[in-house]
Amino acid sequence: MTDTAAVRGLDAHGYIAREGSLARVPAAFRPVVAAARERLTDLFGVRLHSAYLYGSIPRGTARVGRSDLDLLAALHDEPAEADHAGARALVEALDSEFPQIDGGGALLYGRARLLSDLERHDMGFFVACLCTPLLGDDLAASLPRYRPDALLARETNGDLGLLLPRWRERVTRAGDAGDLSDGEHTRRSLVRYMSRHLVRTAFTLVMPRWNGWSSDLRVMADVFAGYYPERAAQVRAAAVLGYEPTGDAAVLAAYLDDLGPWLAREYTRVHGTKAARPEDAAAS
Repeated sequence: MTDTAAVRGLDAHGYIAREGSLARVPAAFRPVVAAARERLTDLFGVRLHSAYLYGSIPRGTARVGRSDLDLLAALHDEPAEADHAGARALVEALDSEFPQIDGGGALLYGRARLLSDLERHDMGFFVACLCTPLLGDDLAASLPRYRPDALLARETNGDLGLLLPRWRERVTRAGDAGDLSDGEHTRRSLVRYMSRHLVRTAFTLVMPRWNGWSSDLRVMADVFAGYYPERAAQVRAAAVLGYEPTGDAAVLAAYLDDLGPWLAREYTRVHGTKAARPEDAAAS
């Protein structure tokens, strides 16, 4: 890789450049995006402040029948459980209607939380740099510019230790599924989700030293490998599974018993732990 700011995902001033744009959405996915825009408006009405795409679709790298649809909606007020249920139903309906996508998700937040000091270097960064505006006024205008520094590393992925017990519970529930096909599907979704999360965490562990940003899992794994060669094969394998997941229970066990705990310990040693959120106390 050439050592230029653009290749490292930075602008001319060393700030992380925003990913994606609606112009990069592949033609096959434009009907999905149009439907998502219309249905988000129908679902939330005047409560919707703004909505965003993120992931491979706005980056222009989505693959038909393989990529998921990732949405984020900012409401004028805090979302309730009924709002989250409605968003899940919206994505499930799109998934069933459009074969171009393979699953998806919709994140919901209140506008005030996304702009809060607590979220400034986590979800604020996510919106400002990793999300593409779809509807409404772009919250990035009220957020700072971001550099790939240790503060950003800590606040984006410094909570892996908290997540691992919750992941273990989800894997256990998948193993208890009565229908084998349902269990296989759930494990496949978990492998994709956990693989991506672990690779991104491995990348942000070394991000300040590398001084750059990428959302390409393979690039992330290669960057990490340059600093932790003894773990390179595991993280590169996880990058592959992030794009081509299987329902292999052994993969999930290895994540929970080996790679995940090691990465959580090393992350805490290098960057410390993420600032506590109210939901962390409620979950403990």
